[in-house]
Amino acid sequence: MQIRKNDSVMVISGRERGKTGKVLRVLSKKDAVVIERVNMVKRHSRPRGPQQPGGIVEKEAAIRVSNIMMMCDKCNAPVRVGRKILADGKKIRICRRCGEALD
Repeated sequence: MQIRKNDSVMVISGRERGKTGKVLRVLSKKDAVVIERVNMVKRHSRPRGPQQPGGIVEKEAAIRVSNIMMMCDKCNAPVRVGRKILADGKKIRICRRCGEALD
């Protein structure tokens, strides 16, 4: 998977199309990510003592990786991600639009 935690991404399809945010978690087994303040759902929670009262909690739900694209800081647009191997053997992610390193 080419998306990592703290990457800036844009949703390209679905109900949340056009929204951007930071990746909070990567769920590699489900091929999904959780993005900050995107795809908010309401969940009912049971009270768990005086510190955790019950009620309706809003939290982020997962979005499939196929429905998001990385945002390039230089292009300021959603871009495809490529890979490049440097001279020292280190692999980096690059922007397919401008060629800038995304790491």
